[in-house]
Amino acid sequence: MPPKCIGRPRVDAASPARQNQAHSRHLQSAAGMATDLFEVVSPETALERLLESGLPEPRVESVSLSAATGRTAPRAVRAPEPSPAFDRSLMDGFAVRASDTFGATEALPAALAVVGEVPMGAPPTRGIAPGEAMVIHTGGMLPDGSDAVVMVEHTEWIDDGAIDVMRPVAARDAVIQRGDDVAEGAVVIPQGARLRSQDLGGLAALGVTRVSVAQSPIVGLIATGDEIVPPQHTPVPGEVRDVNSTTLSVEVERAGGAARTYGIVPDARSALETTARDALSECDVVVISAGSSVSARDHTAHVIESLGSPGILAHGLALKPGKPSIVALAEGTPVFGLPGNPVSALVVFDLLVAPTLRRLQGAPAHSPAPPLRARLTRNVASTAGRVDFIPASLAERDDEMWAEPIFGASNLIFTLVRADALVRIPADANGLPAGASVEIRPLA
Repeated sequence: MPPKCIGRPRVDAASPARQNQAHSRHLQSAAGMATDLFEVVSPETALERLLESGLPEPRVESVSLSAATGRTAPRAVRAPEPSPAFDRSLMDGFAVRASDTFGATEALPAALAVVGEVPMGAPPTRGIAPGEAMVIHTGGMLPDGSDAVVMVEHTEWIDDGAIDVMRPVAARDAVIQRGDDVAEGAVVIPQGARLRSQDLGGLAALGVTRVSVAQSPIVGLIATGDEIVPPQHTPVPGEVRDVNSTTLSVEVERAGGAARTYGIVPDARSALETTARDALSECDVVVISAGSSVSARDHTAHVIESLGSPGILAHGLALKPGKPSIVALAEGTPVFGLPGNPVSALVVFDLLVAPTLRRLQGAPAHSPAPPLRARLTRNVASTAGRVDFIPASLAERDDEMWAEPIFGASNLIFTLVRADALVRIPADANGLPAGASVEIRPLA
């Protein structure tokens, strides 16, 4: 089992996290929760409150390159040496002094004495003087005194010891110089980068065989509800199978985390609190799905508030689907209460949990890539003051991407199964017409 994060930051009473409690700390009674606790904020505000409240630094471990694919570099990696480490030829030909070829033509070639051949995998045995050339192959090390390579196609042998050069070359022609690819000390892996095969190949080229990566945050997933049963069970009328434990586990892994499921907890505050505290002691993030709506029967908000300081930072998002969501920090551990509806849970995970996992791995919470866009195929209604996400299928038409909205209730998982992306309708829009350009979030 990976070690639990240690050294959680202490939250001072005057910190932004403590001040944010004023938004959602009135828990005198279950009956009062709907009016005192539930206060809608934008998803961006909820995330910013969490990020400003003091998340722990990533735990770092050193792994071999073969084990680093998809892991995150919590700090920048610099080149320990230049690449290439020596001046080398880009093609087969002859290493020459460029000045010896100036003015050469087919009618009046430049004659050069061939004084040897550059061995592959070893340095040249000698340099070249004015009027001399040396046979060289692609990747070979340039001998001292040479500064260019003449392509073999632009030469002719006069005899075994000399060639005619029929085209002039300039200094550095067909040559890659020492450090042209990467200079010594240059950043080759930026902080927060998710390592790809080409990144690892570049490190191997520099002689780096191990790399520091962030340990995967452990995410505890708790499903709640008396009506929820495991997928392998045949539900009786009134019961539904647990979808969120499966979908959220996959999303956690995609975000670089390690999912740990805690099963299905009944609608009993004591049972949920016991399970939540177990998850809190063993995980870096805790996600509770269902039980976050405005109802006296729902215990999630009370349980989350009891887990530790500063407590709930936001309860309720100006978002559809996903309004009854909870964002909290308990003694340095992020805790989320997600709606039970599968579509709502996935939308909120993408907006809040995934950015938090990126930050816990030393990466920026927000992707630096510009958002993708498409055009709507039909009119879409929305309510100003909240952000709407609508599943859509994508198709390319007339060299543009078009999004066909798929309408369905947020508790219908196959609404997402049929979708390629989520269309984002901004909070300041009161519906959008067909043909409007919209931001899309692809569904992997």
